[in-house]
Amino acid sequence: MEAGHLRLRLRFFASHREAVGRESLSFEMPEGATAGQLLERLVKEHPGLKRLREHTVVAVNREQVDMGHVLGDGDEVAFYPPVSGG
Repeated sequence: MEAGHLRLRLRFFASHREAVGRESLSFEMPEGATAGQLLERLVKEHPGLKRLREHTVVAVNREQVDMGHVLGDGDEVAFYPPVSGG
């Protein structure tokens, strides 16, 4: 791993998993990267995510975060659609 990079474990659920075609990925991002920057890079690499971008919930280490959340080395980042309650 290059200096200044974060090693992340990404997990995808429901329609996000279908768009990526995998349940999980190992991924690297530059230090200081945010959840939003990660999502934008994923959209470029997996165009099927583009239609889901506006309706994506991001959780880091099992806690929901906003797109400005700064990621840390070793974080587990999950992407899933909003869950509606009944």
